[in-house]
Amino acid sequence: MAGRIDAVPTEILDGIFGAYDIRGICPDELSPSVARGVGYAFAEWSAMSQLVLGRDMRSSGVALATAFADGARAAGVDVIDIGLASTDLLYFASGHLNLPGAMLTASHNPASYNGIKLCRPGAAPVGAGSGLDEIARRAAQGAPASQGGGGHSTLDLLDTFAAHVRSFVDVAALEPLRVVADTANGMGGLVVPAVFEPLPFEWELMYGELDGTFPNHPADPIQPENLVDLSERVRGTGADVGLAFDGDADRVFLVDEHGRAVSGSLLTALVAQAMLRRCGPGPILHNLICSRAVPEAITEAGGQPIRTRVGHSFIKAEMARTGAVFGGEHSGHYYFADNYRADSGLIAGLIALEQLSAAAVPLSELLAPLDRYASSGEINMRVADVDEVMRRVAAHFASHPHDRLDGLTVDGGEWWFNLRPSNTEPLLRLNLEAPDAAAVAARASEIMTLLA
Repeated sequence: MAGRIDAVPTEILDGIFGAYDIRGICPDELSPSVARGVGYAFAEWSAMSQLVLGRDMRSSGVALATAFADGARAAGVDVIDIGLASTDLLYFASGHLNLPGAMLTASHNPASYNGIKLCRPGAAPVGAGSGLDEIARRAAQGAPASQGGGGHSTLDLLDTFAAHVRSFVDVAALEPLRVVADTANGMGGLVVPAVFEPLPFEWELMYGELDGTFPNHPADPIQPENLVDLSERVRGTGADVGLAFDGDADRVFLVDEHGRAVSGSLLTALVAQAMLRRCGPGPILHNLICSRAVPEAITEAGGQPIRTRVGHSFIKAEMARTGAVFGGEHSGHYYFADNYRADSGLIAGLIALEQLSAAAVPLSELLAPLDRYASSGEINMRVADVDEVMRRVAAHFASHPHDRLDGLTVDGGEWWFNLRPSNTEPLLRLNLEAPDAAAVAARASEIMTLLA
């Protein structure tokens, strides 16, 4: 197109635009020129005079953020740059300033990746069906060669964000718990100290140096092997709890005083009950991968459980529709209405520490009433033909109640499973729950045979 550069080939866009964000290998798939085109497209689509921009600690982030800002400025939009940030800090900035936002991050993906998470003013989601497709179409047309009239400024919101996170708990009620936080060389190394410094905890930071090469272990706490160091440290120091954050620090997982991993479902149930006590009866969201213990716990606390698809853009939209004060995902994402419906692992973790302070019992005892079923955890598999595998599994379990809300969910009565394609990686994800470990193993073996 005349007068435009940074046109992005459709095949590149198809490979990096997912259901609710953009991710690709740098610079082969997500290059500065692609980022500039996306920046222009997003700024033009947003139809606002300003936007807010943040990035994580990946080495490719500086060039990508600079290019994205150049594209936005070419559209005549002023860029407010908050610099290094966690994704929940960027969402807070979008809500606090009521501006569209862009976060340069690939979350838990390996160091070779980077990505872009986008939101509308007030941290409202941008995903497939809510703008991301249109932004991809515009990016394919490129951006003007000129720099445009947009300005560039910087803004430090870290302390304001930290105070906002602490506002979700009664700070005076917190006990001097011993806490270990493993931030995996990700953005937790920036935001965790800012939140915890004024609190009465005796806390320790593991791998707090910001390093996008992830020299100690991958920043993906849903994988048990990435919790080993934290578990050993909790046991070795006699800590009350461990917190594990992912690369952009919007997700958190806990380990108890024995170093045992706490599932995202258990933390969802714990925080849901706390939010219902705080806000009163009402709807609470949980995605369809969460344990059955979650809707049971919500109902027992006087709430109305609502089952949703997986993914932040879907959950935020459903929160707006239902007026839910909280929503949780098995993957460690926790959403709060008073946080602009955005997710924050820091807020969820702090609420858990508040509940632990009030309970005056070890975390394992606090969670025991909610730990009702055995789970396979998330099993990820690469298959040659996703559609064929899904058809094969659906046919095998056709006599059981099932739905297609997100992938395939089969209800076997005492057991259930969900099989769905990943929104961020070329994988099939299996989650299965049953009354005990033996039943889980038997059903998982049956399904794995079909996948083979």
